[in-house]
Parts: sequence; structure tokens; C-alpha cells
Amino acid sequence: MPWEIIKERLRSLVPSHTADLWIAPLRCHQDSEEIIELVAPDRFFSSWVQTNLLPPINQCLADLALSTKVIITVASERNQMALPPAEPRKQLPLPSMGNVKHTRKTLHPRFTFDEFMIGESNLMARTACEALASNDSSLGHCLFIEAGPGLGKSHLTHAVAHKILSESPSTRLHYLTAQQLTAEMVKSIRENTMEQFKEKYHHQSDVLLLEDVHALSGRIKTQEELAAALDILLKQEKRVIFTSKLSPRNIPNLDPELRSRLNGGLLATINPPDLRTRVHIIRKKAENGGLILSDEVVNYLAENLKGDIRRVESAIIGVKAKMGIMGCQPNLEMVKEIVCNIMGSEGMLLSTATIRDFIAKQFDTPVEDLLSKSRKRTTTFPRQVGMYLSRKLTGEALSDIGKTFHRDHSTVVHAIRVISEAINTSGSVRGQIELLTDKIRKELN
Repeated sequence: MPWEIIKERLRSLVPSHTADLWIAPLRCHQDSEEIIELVAPDRFFSSWVQTNLLPPINQCLADLALSTKVIITVASERNQMALPPAEPRKQLPLPSMGNVKHTRKTLHPRFTFDEFMIGESNLMARTACEALASNDSSLGHCLFIEAGPGLGKSHLTHAVAHKILSESPSTRLHYLTAQQLTAEMVKSIRENTMEQFKEKYHHQSDVLLLEDVHALSGRIKTQEELAAALDILLKQEKRVIFTSKLSPRNIPNLDPELRSRLNGGLLATINPPDLRTRVHIIRKKAENGGLILSDEVVNYLAENLKGDIRRVESAIIGVKAKMGIMGCQPNLEMVKEIVCNIMGSEGMLLSTATIRDFIAKQFDTPVEDLLSKSRKRTTTFPRQVGMYLSRKLTGEALSDIGKTFHRDHSTVVHAIRVISEAINTSGSVRGQIELLTDKIRKELN
């Protein structure tokens, strides 16, 4: 039979451990001069065999003057053949890779791509993460996600890990925080095992997920080791994802070389979700919690719980607890009380609309002018200040701020940039913004 002859030839062409790991587990389902069908245990195994063994198999066939077609299928997908049961054993390593443990945080079972609510504020980050998880290099191999607390950056990194490990369980994936990386490095220095530390992150890593990169600020030695690891991983086109509450250029006390490497990949920012996305998130969270909320209650929660999504989770838990105590369905009054406890008076009162009206009074400019298309300096400056302060003092999304001023989100971005630059270059503008900020907090609290 052709396969038996080829198998013997392959054993003389590849190392014995490769033959034991990758040739022996293959089962031949069809063996003729026209076709050889080999069945692999799983998708990852099949992929490795096609990449590394199919070329020498075809060469053996050519040497035998056979035009046989070789097909490699996966046992679980055929449902026509069961592999003989194997004795329980530890997962074997890839050839020449050594026994490597995964480094990863405990993954939240619900932090998957299916559970992540997509909106304008997070679309790029979600798309890039799914591409990397699928080993699609169209968006590059390195991703940096900037997001405030509770906006979903950890959800996405968990989702990446879930997808990779479910589809390719042999992937050498390291998922940890910057603090954990620093602690591991310090321990390696104390125990004189830095060579093992370097080997692990330089050569025993297919995917690196590193959270809270801003915590590396001032940690020079960790920064140096991470920069060295990135040089090697990115040259080998390994997948790397960073998360941080600050963009690379805004992380203080960061080595310029590491900053350059962090800036070298795709940068994606997750902004606070807009009203429509918040509505979807609240409905999904309520559904997961077994709650049925009226449109009135959902809309109230969406209008008042802005920014950090953990507030939504807290509100859902509060509603569920209140229902159990009072023995009734959730109503608007009950929800108002819960939201007030979560947000406090500042969170309930401060909104773009209240800030807009406050600015109109302070600059003695009618609200209608702020909403108009006027480009007079006496109108555009107060409008830009209002947008800047709304972004600074509320958790509202850029698109929601823009709607309050009858503008789109790009106008809000421009306004924030203009005022930020003015604050840095003009002492009078800086003093004016500080004064307005203090007055808003005092008068609207």
C-alpha cells in the first residue's frame, strides 16, 4: 500500500521524535494509488501536518512515480471514524519546544466575542481583536487598546484567549498584567533564573496578551526586557495585544524605545458607548440576569449610567436584589433610587445639556447660538469650551456630546484638541477653564 511505503520513507527523513508525535497518530482511512486520506485527531494537528509533512509526502510520491492525491481530514468532522481510545497522558509538546506552561489569568466564561456588544465606540478594537484571534494578519500582528475602566478592554482580551485556546489548544499563550510581568521578572532576578524568563517570553510564546501597560511607568528594567521580547516576537510575526488606560505617548516615564514599539502596531481606542449601544448593553445584561425590564426603565438606565459599564452591572444586581426584597417587578421609582445610590448627585446632575446651558450663561451667549452654524469667535469658543468640559466632566460618548450641540463626533474631537492646545499654550485660557470647572462642580452638585 502506498501509505505504508511513504510512512517508512518519512521516518528516515524526519527526526524520531517528530515521527512519534506527528506521523504515528495519523490514521489512514483510504489508501489507493488514486487517493490517500489521512485522519488527524484535531484541527491544529491537521494544520501542522499539512504545513510541515505534506511537502515531503508529495516528494515521496513523486519519487515513486505516483500521482496520488493526499487528503488530510479531522476525525471530529468526519463522524465516520473514531480513533482508538488512548491512554490518559499529558499533552505532548511540539518538536524542539520543550515543556512549556501557559501563563494566563483565569478567563471569565462570559467574556467572549458573542457576549461583547458592538457599537461605534468599540468597533475598531473588536474587529482587530477578532482578526488577531483568527490569526488574520490583515490588520497587523500587534494591537494596542486604549480604554478607560469598565469599557471592555479586558472583555476583548479574554475573548481573544477563549477563541485561540478553543480552536488551537496547543498555542503557547501568555496572558498577564504588567504588574504580574514585573513580579515574575523580579523573582527571576532574585533566583538567578533570568535565562529561563527570557527563553519563555522570547522563544516560547506564540501569543502575548499584556494588560495595564501604563503600570510599567518608571519600571525601567521591566521595560527593557519587554522591549527586547517585542523585537523578537514581532520579527517572528507572533501576535501581541496590549491594553492600557493611557495611549503610549501619554504613559509617563516610559523608555523611548519601548514607546516606539508600542506605537508600531495598530492603536485602537474604546470610547464610552453612545446611548444606543448602552441600551443594547443594558438589555443584554438584564437578560443574563434573568430580568425583564420595560422600555421606560431601560431608557432611564441608558440615559443616566454613562461611561463605566460596571455601573450597569451594579444597577442590574441592585434591581434584582430589590425585586427579591419587595416581591414586585422593577418600576421606574425603584430604578431611580438604585441609580442615585450608584451615581450620587454629581452623576445624576452633570450632563452635556446642563454644562451647555451653564456655559451659555457664563459667556452671555444664547443656547440657540451655540447650536447654530455660526463661526464667530464669540460663539465658537464657548461652544468648544462646552464640548471640552462635557468630555472632561461626564461619561458621555463623543457622539452624544455632539448631538447635544447639534454637531457630529468629529467636531467634538476637533473642539477638544483646540481647547487642549490652548490650555497648554495660554495661561489665561488655562485659568479660565479651571475656574469654569470649579464653578460647574460647585453650582451643579
